[in-house]
Parts: sequence; C-alpha cells; structure tokens
Amino acid sequence: MLAADTGARVLKLVLATANRGKQRELEALLAPLGIRPVLQSELGIDNAAETGATFEANALLKAQHAALLSGLPALADDSGLEVDALGGRPGVWSARYAGESATDEQNNARLMRELAAVPAERRTARYRCVLALVREAHDPSPLIAVGSWEGRIAMSPAGRGGFGYDPLFLPDGQAGSAAQLPAEVKNALSHRGRALQNLVSQLQRRACHP
Repeated sequence: MLAADTGARVLKLVLATANRGKQRELEALLAPLGIRPVLQSELGIDNAAETGATFEANALLKAQHAALLSGLPALADDSGLEVDALGGRPGVWSARYAGESATDEQNNARLMRELAAVPAERRTARYRCVLALVREAHDPSPLIAVGSWEGRIAMSPAGRGGFGYDPLFLPDGQAGSAAQLPAEVKNALSHRGRALQNLVSQLQRRACHP
C-alpha cells in the first residue's frame, strides 16, 4: 500500500488534496520514502465536501472520496490552526475562516482583527495535522496519524514562504515565523512532518504484525 520502510515501494497512491501548499509539502515529505503520489486532480477527481466536525473526520472523508473515485489507495490531510485565545478557532475552518472562497491573506486579516486586543503572551497557538490513509474506500482499518506544532501568533506577518497562516505563526524555539523558515527546516519541524513520521511508524508496525 505504502512504503513501510525505505526499501519498500508503492505503485500508486492518490494524494487527496487540492491545496497546492499541502501538495508541495507532502510530496517533499514522501520523496525520501520513494513515493511519488498521483494528485487527485490528475485523475479528474473533484474535492470532497469537508462536512466533518474534526480534522480526523475530514481527513477520512477526503481519503475515502479519492479512493472511491480512483480505485486506488489514498492519503489525505486535514489540518489547521488552533488559537487558545479564540477557544481553538479557526480549527477545522482554517482554510475558510474569512469565507468559503477566502484567500490566505483574507484569513490572516480576520485572525489579526480578532486578536487585535490580545497581548503577545496570550497568543499561544498550534498547528494540527491529521493524515488518513485508506487502502480502499471502505477500508475497515484506516491508518490515522496526528502531529502538532506549538507556537504563538505574531503581532504582524513576516516572511514570504509557506502558505496559510505561516507568516503569522511563530514556532517555539525559532527566531522568526514559519514563513521565514527554509522549506527543509519547516518540513522537519512541522505538524505535517510529525504526522507523517507517525504514519510511517504505524506502517512499519503493521508490516511486522500483519
């Protein structure tokens, strides 16, 4: 299904995302495993409706949708930003925080407005990622992997790299924003990178204990 170690290979794996930023990061993270995923858009598959109330529910919906329409194993990501001062918002609405067709800039602007009166010490936040891997649409035992990345929200945006809320997210232990980190550093530290490490560990255990 997916490489359980660096010596294993996969024939085809559908990546169930239309987000170009996520696509770039996941492709970079999967490359060292020898995996070159097929994008669902290349197969003419439209986005699944993200109707779940949690990251896990949405990741599963997207993976199952892609697997059903492609007949192939599928990997999906659902992720977002949780800000403590906002009770965990934007959460699952991160990509649509300022509206269904909102741009990253519009989402960032709304977040800044809502945090305008919140001091720096209360701007703690985290990125969360859930990856769902299914062998087929009705897989009775999908693999679910999670990762998180702690930090806080800056008083103003900085950096041109990354995507989403990266210009506003200040990761713990770093001097600047996620948008200022080199891609390889971000991938090593990020919620998405940690979720993929978790997923690979589960695959290795499954290979040893089928």
